Amino acid sequence: MTRKSMGRAGLASILSLAMALGVTACSNDYTVSYVYMATSRTLPHGLINAYQVDYQSGYLLPMNDSPIDAGGRDTVGLVVAPNQLFLYTVNNFDSNVVEFAIGTDGKLYPQNTYNITGSLPTAAAIDAAGKFLYVTFTYQNNANGTELYTPANPGPGGITVFPIKQDNTLGAPVATVNVGRNPMGIYASATGGYVYVIDQDSAESANLLGFAENPATGALTPLSGVTINPGNVPSTGYISGPNPGGILGDSSGAHLYVTDQTNNVIATYSVANGIPTLLGTSPTDAGPMGMAFDPSGKFLYVAAYTANVIDGFTLAANGVPVRSTVAASVQAGTGPTCVSISGAPTNTNTSHAVYLYASNALSNNLTGEQLNPQDGSLEQIQRTPFGGSALPSCVVTAPAFPQRNY
Repeated sequence: MTRKSMGRAGLASILSLAMALGVTACSNDYTVSYVYMATSRTLPHGLINAYQVDYQSGYLLPMNDSPIDAGGRDTVGLVVAPNQLFLYTVNNFDSNVVEFAIGTDGKLYPQNTYNITGSLPTAAAIDAAGKFLYVTFTYQNNANGTELYTPANPGPGGITVFPIKQDNTLGAPVATVNVGRNPMGIYASATGGYVYVIDQDSAESANLLGFAENPATGALTPLSGVTINPGNVPSTGYISGPNPGGILGDSSGAHLYVTDQTNNVIATYSVANGIPTLLGTSPTDAGPMGMAFDPSGKFLYVAAYTANVIDGFTLAANGVPVRSTVAASVQAGTGPTCVSISGAPTNTNTSHAVYLYASNALSNNLTGEQLNPQDGSLEQIQRTPFGGSALPSCVVTAPAFPQRNY
C-alpha cells in the first residue's frame, strides 16, 4: 500500500515461545497481540511505533522503546513473516529492506539490511509458502547502480525477488522482474502461486498486472493478457481504475480486490488459473486505499483517505462487497491509509478479542475499533485515537503467541 496523493517521499535465536509479560496461561487479562505502525520520516530515518494490545479492551499500550528506528528513510511499508516472528520494513529513500526479529515481549530487534535491485521501493509481499519476498520499486538501475530511469526519463519499474531462508534472513536477490512505470502495491495470492501488482501507469486504466510464480526460483512470468513494455510506454494488464490505491485477495484465492482513489470504488475479480475477471465495482467513500478482512473472511474494511472514514462491507455470494448496514462509514482520523485486524489466539473459544486499527497519515495517530464477529459492526476502543509519530504510512499486527497451543 502506498500513498500517491501525499507524494512519494511523504507517503511492511533471540526468540522463544515462553510466555510474555509474566502472565498466566490462557488468562483473560494479557497482551493478545502487537501493533506496528510505520512512519515516513526522512531524517534521520523512518520510525516504527510499537504497541501492546490489551486482550480485554483492545487498548494500545506503547512499548517502552517505541518509536523504533526503521533502519531507513521514508518507511512506506511493513510486512510480517508468515510465522509471525519476523518483520520487514520497506524504506523508500534508502532503497532497502530491513529485517527485524519480533521478541516474546513484542519488541523489534534489527537483524540485517538488504539493498533492492532498483530505486525507490513502494511495497512488498511474501508468497504463501513463505519462500520469497517480492519488493516493488520505481526505477530500474544501470549496472553501476545508478538510476537507469528518472522522473524526467520514465521507464519500467520492477520487482526485486529475495529468497527467504529458514531462519528468515534474505538471500541475495535471485531475479528482477519488469513491471509498469509506477508500481504502487503488490499482493501474493493465498493459493495457486500468483503475484499481482497495481500500477498508476496507464491512461486506459489497465493497471492490474498478474504473474505466475515459479515455486522453486521465485521468478515471475506475466500471465496471459499482461504486456510489460520497455522504455517510456505504459505496461498494460487487466482493467482497473486509473488510480489504484490498494490490493487484497481472499483466503481461498478465488477473489481479488482493488481500490481506486479516482473512481472511489472497490473492483472485484474472480480468479481462475490466476487470471482475474472483473465481476463488478462497489462504491466507497472518497479516496479508498488499504483493505483488510476480519479473521472469518466475512467482512471487508477499507480505509477511505479523503473521507476520513473506515468503510465496512459484507460479501455477496459472488464475492462482491456490499456496504454494511452496521459499519457503513465509521469515523477515523485524518487521512487513514491502511487497516489491520488483530484476532484472538487460535484454538480459543473467545469471540470478542477482535480489534481493528487504522493508521491516520495526517493526524499522526491510530484509530482503534472493536469488531463484532457476528455482524461486523465496529465500536470505538476506549481512549482512541492512540498517538503516533508523524506521517504514518501503514499498520500491521502480529499475535503475541504465534505458535502457542491452547
